[in-house]
Amino acid sequence: MWRRPARRRAYVSTASVGYIGQLKQRARAIKRETYTLYLACRDPRTPRYVKLFAGGIVAYAISPIDLIPDFIPVLGYLDDLILLPLAITLAVKLIPEPVLIECRAKAQLHSERPTSRTAAVVIIAIWLGTAGLIIGIVVRAMS
Repeated sequence: MWRRPARRRAYVSTASVGYIGQLKQRARAIKRETYTLYLACRDPRTPRYVKLFAGGIVAYAISPIDLIPDFIPVLGYLDDLILLPLAITLAVKLIPEPVLIECRAKAQLHSERPTSRTAAVVIIAIWLGTAGLIIGIVVRAMS
C-alpha cells in the first residue's frame, strides 16, 4: 500500500515571534503617541513653541510622503525608524504633564488617526522646491 508522506510543519522560532510582537507593540505605541501629540497641539495649555514643534512632527508622521523616500538605501528608513521616534519622544517631554496625561487618556480612547492633506502638500512643495533648485544648479553649471 502506498502511504501519503507526513506533512512537515513549518518551524517558527518563538524568539522571532516575540521580537515581531515587540515591534508591533512599539509601532502601536508610536501611533498612539503621535495622536497624543496631535491632541496636545490642539490644547490651549500647550506652549506655542511646543505646538509648532509637535505639529510639524505630527504632520510629517501622518503624511503619506516622506522627505527621504524609502527606496533610498539605508537613509530611506532612517527617518522612520530612528529620527521620528526620537522627535516624538522629545516633543512628549516638552508637553506639560497635566496636558500630556489628559491627551494620552483621550488617545487611548480614540484609535482613529487624523489625516493631513496640508502636510502632504507641504512635503510635495518641499520636494518640488528642492528639485527645482537642483535643476537650476545643474543648468547653471552646464552653461
